[in-house]
Amino acid sequence: MTQRLVVHIVDDDAAVRDSLSLLFSLRGYPTATFASAEDFLAAVKPDWAGCVMADIRMPGMSGLDLQHALAARGMQLPVIIITAHGDVPAVRAAFKASAVDFLEKPFDEDGPVDAVESAFALERQRLDSSGAASRARGVLESLSPREREVLALLVQGLHNREIGERLAISARTVEVHKARIMAKLGARNIADLIRLAAP
Repeated sequence: MTQRLVVHIVDDDAAVRDSLSLLFSLRGYPTATFASAEDFLAAVKPDWAGCVMADIRMPGMSGLDLQHALAARGMQLPVIIITAHGDVPAVRAAFKASAVDFLEKPFDEDGPVDAVESAFALERQRLDSSGAASRARGVLESLSPREREVLALLVQGLHNREIGERLAISARTVEVHKARIMAKLGARNIADLIRLAAP
């Protein structure tokens, strides 16, 4: 994994931004601060990694609005909501939108750090699986046209003889193609092949 994980702090209160940035910097976490959700959305790039720690109540867009805007863009950065005005509907809305945590101000040092560690663990999993999917796509593109045809029929659950009939080749030739496909994809069995070939 080559992407650097950054804590993106979004809060209209400069003192909160500065104190969180200092706290995370002292723990070795890179940070970036933004005074509003709009500023963050104007700057964010699709390849950013890490997490977002956003205040729920800010002038303009709220932290929940920011969560929804990121989801609408297809961005999966984990979000931690922070607030001085915690209430049950806000907590429910944050978690329904897949927030990693919901922290009430004032918080001790451990709360934000624990939340960021949880968010980064989720982000590492996402980046690892995204990298594996990208590698699998590259390998799939390396298959010959005939191998792709055989793979498509294998994924549909057809047996060698049925595939051979469909493609007007012998079952033995299908077996050879299947062995090559499995070797190229690093698949141990048909279940692996189906998982790797799934979109």
